[in-house]
Amino acid sequence: MKTYSPKPAELTREWLVIDAEGLVLGRVATVAASLLRGKHRTFFAPHVDTGDYVIIVNADKVVVTAKQGGPKLHYRHSGYPGGLRATSWQKLMDTEPEKLVTNAIRGMIPKNRLGRAQMEKLFVYAGAEHPHTAQAPKSFDTSAIRRG
Repeated sequence: MKTYSPKPAELTREWLVIDAEGLVLGRVATVAASLLRGKHRTFFAPHVDTGDYVIIVNADKVVVTAKQGGPKLHYRHSGYPGGLRATSWQKLMDTEPEKLVTNAIRGMIPKNRLGRAQMEKLFVYAGAEHPHTAQAPKSFDTSAIRRG
């Protein structure tokens, strides 16, 4: 028996919408990362991008549990000496909730060119509207994700 390896030309990708209102950030991130990688497919292969396009709406209404909003920090570095900058999660949630959700998902994706290609299929919006209606996205069932 030969092992089946999916070819990029054989893939059909779906567009999925996840409504993050009232959902826990880490749980949304794990589901979205799994969909982006294609781990929900029967023909998943770790070396091929078999994932779907994921649209996350209401990122500003995602829940951060265990009082992580205040003490937890998001770090970024400019690349220059002394260029480390820190922002609290609460401030990031107030100003750029899309960045908080995107960074949580990015941490669960491989750090190579395949992972960067998978992250290009992620679209995060703070509000309930998104500009991808022409792609006819399907609503993803979030009933299995624990609400905060």
